[in-house]
Amino acid sequence: MLLLTLENLTSGLIIKRPSATCKTPYVADVKIEDKDDNIMAHTAALGCCGLADKDANVLMIPVDNKKNVCKYKIMLSVLNERDYTEYIGIDPKLAETIIDKCLQLNCISSLQNLKSYKREVKMLNSRFDFVGIDENDQEFILEVKNVPLADYVDCYAKERKKYDTSNCNYNEKISYFPDGYRKKQKDTVSPRALKHIRELEEIKKTTNKRTILCYVIQRTDISSFQPSVIDPIYREAVIQAHKNGVEIIPIVCKWTREGNCYFVTDKLKINI
Repeated sequence: MLLLTLENLTSGLIIKRPSATCKTPYVADVKIEDKDDNIMAHTAALGCCGLADKDANVLMIPVDNKKNVCKYKIMLSVLNERDYTEYIGIDPKLAETIIDKCLQLNCISSLQNLKSYKREVKMLNSRFDFVGIDENDQEFILEVKNVPLADYVDCYAKERKKYDTSNCNYNEKISYFPDGYRKKQKDTVSPRALKHIRELEEIKKTTNKRTILCYVIQRTDISSFQPSVIDPIYREAVIQAHKNGVEIIPIVCKWTREGNCYFVTDKLKINI
């Protein structure tokens, strides 16, 4: 099922991030395909562990604001591997829009025929992405996390070099969350994501509300999802929250070069 379409996509190659002109890590210098000029483009997900860093192929939408130093915004990363091309949604806001469309179109099997829902609702110490009433008159709270990363093994990059993945099937990668920079290896990657899962667990323990964590995987070269082993604090928090009733729903969707996003499944295997 078609969920949404990005109009006027432009191909580019990131040549530097941060930009040589604008030093913020949220801006990259990009060479537009078949043109000599370089432009500045906004990248909401920073380097996205290589998917939006130097030498990455990306797809961008134009920025309709003359005052903005960026002429484009990077939305998709283009991954070429083993004669396959995968278009990966990396802008975090795409994940929220995808879930909004899924709720409208009844794509999620456990969230059919909702009676109502609102976006960005504050509860406890967080602002959750969706709060609503399901078809059984039960209130639900749903938080969305974008999952752009996947690999044949879930481990630190330096350890990944030890593995021979040449015989692995291209479409049997593990999608995982989170990953990213942290000062110390023992720290959690995303304190905000950790707070969200803990507060969802607290709400579930103290109320009869449904609490849901929805991982949006905008790529199809995967066969399972898991909270990443490189962040044992977050992984254990997800496992514990799930044991205490927090629902975990992975959503897989597929992007095309034309900018079309299609719903694939909400039944992906979860490794917990």
